[in-house]
Amino acid sequence: MPKLSIVVAVSLVAAAIATGPAAGQGPSEPTAVVTLGDSYISGESGRWKGNWGSSLGSRGGTDRAAYRWWRFWLYDAERVYGSTDNSGCHRSDVAPVLTPALAADARINLACSGARTVHIWRARRGGRSLKGEPPQADQLRAVAASHDVEMIVLSVGGNDLGFSDIIIDCTVEYLTSPTWRQNRCNGEQQAKVDGRMARAMAGVDKAIREIRRVMRASGERARDYRLVLVSYPSPVPRGSEFRYGESGLTRAGSGGCPFWNADATWARDSLVPQIADNLAAVAEARRVELLDLRDALDGREVCSVHTTHGTGGDAEWARFVTTGILQGEAQESLHPNRFGQQAIGTCLALLAARPRGDYACTNV
Repeated sequence: MPKLSIVVAVSLVAAAIATGPAAGQGPSEPTAVVTLGDSYISGESGRWKGNWGSSLGSRGGTDRAAYRWWRFWLYDAERVYGSTDNSGCHRSDVAPVLTPALAADARINLACSGARTVHIWRARRGGRSLKGEPPQADQLRAVAASHDVEMIVLSVGGNDLGFSDIIIDCTVEYLTSPTWRQNRCNGEQQAKVDGRMARAMAGVDKAIREIRRVMRASGERARDYRLVLVSYPSPVPRGSEFRYGESGLTRAGSGGCPFWNADATWARDSLVPQIADNLAAVAEARRVELLDLRDALDGREVCSVHTTHGTGGDAEWARFVTTGILQGEAQESLHPNRFGQQAIGTCLALLAARPRGDYACTNV
């Protein structure tokens, strides 16, 4: 695997929670770290090692699914997502939980792209299957029966708030209005997020309770394992930090970041912090740990003035917006790519090595 220089700091932002000695299930059971939730933890977009404007060949070496067959370039996303490419869960081979720095016998990824809170809950408590798989809490029960689960990481709530709708609306507004008469998405989308927030957070709260019940039924007390709720990183920079101007075709066509400055600043400085703060409130109420990822991609966002296209040290850590016609799939848009996922994996490993508490992951 090519070397990747990632410097990530995890800083304590709240007092650690004192705990007693762990009471594992016995030396005969392998230890495990498990991730549950949506595309931001499943490994969505792990196919991409940076971004590249051309759709030809290996896309500048950024497409890890590309390979040569005679004189032709072919693409097989199963090289990265395995069998979950067909289902669309997109569990990549560089998903954060797979970082070798996490000390466990097994690193198990149950997250699935597109998951909402209802896909975490147990079936008997209203949970629903997704893409041919049972609710994730029911899958966790099977893992807990055969493993000593030491840490569970949960990323969920974004799809309940309509992440994909926000991206689509903001993109459409940018592409269908001129610079001098901008149609912006932030007002309408902020109102929708506000209207959905209470229900989404109630769903996250229930997901945590369902996970606790599964672990309790497996003979585990809350002090026997760590339950970490993570927030979301911003994949786009503030409007003042774009390397492409608002007018012309370069921002959308070359950069893959079709957003007005005002909408990008709203997403970076209002939407992402609002979601993180609400998740933090749920974590505090349920006495679980929080890993705040709002700044994890800072300076490495799509189209940031600090980045360029390519695979070098200044590469972007998130996938640019794509329709899925020429490069990959649309669902990969604005997710941490291989670099971003490895950075988040580093954060998880650093957290696991520290006492229980709330932490923030910051790219420095």
